[in-house]
Amino acid sequence: MNIFLKDPGGVIEHAVDWDAGYLAGRTISQSIWQVEPVGLTLAGARLAGGRAAITLSGGAGGSVYRVSNRVTLSDGSSDERTLVVRVEER
Repeated sequence: MNIFLKDPGGVIEHAVDWDAGYLAGRTISQSIWQVEPVGLTLAGARLAGGRAAITLSGGAGGSVYRVSNRVTLSDGSSDERTLVVRVEER
């Protein structure tokens, strides 16, 4: 599992590359982002080809957040990937 580091004052984009050998001719019809626990701000969700991206800001120093992306594909199947983000002063 990878842990991504983020400064509390930083604003950074993260993405999940669903196209990397996964989509196999399907497309993403819906992408939903969630964060747990509350405290990290999600904004600017977008789809670009087979990539789902989100901009992260805020968060409390010393906290660890789980940022999940759930997609529904053109054939009706769905899947989810989770990013782990640790916020610390840098």
